Amino acid sequence: MEIDFLKYTDGLVPAIVQDSNTKTVLMLGFMNREAFDKTNETGKVTFFSRSKNRLWTKGEESGNFLLLKEIKTDCDKDTLLVKAEPAGPVCHTGADTCWSEENTSADFLYYLETVIEGRKGEDADKSYVSSLFKKGTNKIAQKVGEEAVELVIEAKDNNDDLFLNEAADLLFHYLILLNQKGFRLKDVMDILESRHKK
Repeated sequence: MEIDFLKYTDGLVPAIVQDSNTKTVLMLGFMNREAFDKTNETGKVTFFSRSKNRLWTKGEESGNFLLLKEIKTDCDKDTLLVKAEPAGPVCHTGADTCWSEENTSADFLYYLETVIEGRKGEDADKSYVSSLFKKGTNKIAQKVGEEAVELVIEAKDNNDDLFLNEAADLLFHYLILLNQKGFRLKDVMDILESRHKK
């Protein structure tokens, strides 16, 4: 990437962080060359903290890392757009963004994927999602099958509320299975989009 950090004030370039899935703007930080390189090497977004006067990896204390997906420069090559996946709230106040906005936008399913990813490592006794991951692929796939059968059964009746709740259960467990297999909803949507273009 062509960007000359030395020509900017104190060698710092503004870095706008955007959720790679929901497109919500999460925060603004500053990067120098060292922070930029560390971000690319570790896959965790790292800034130069002007208040701490050192490199600072977002989430180094809270565990709410920003997992790097892509970095772009603007047309003048003086601002970075960092696309990342948040592993929890971004703001130190506990808010999703540093502007206290919810990071859901119209793409709630992408946000839900982030929640599922975050719960993988939690205590299985306290998290249903974590307990499923600990049981492995076969159990998760079985659960998707069970939810699919329950949806079909409700589809034959006339209770819209039960039908929609079973549809939600199926979709939720489907997202867990995708994650377990190392995929995201976007991977499936890319295939559907590709088929649509044919």
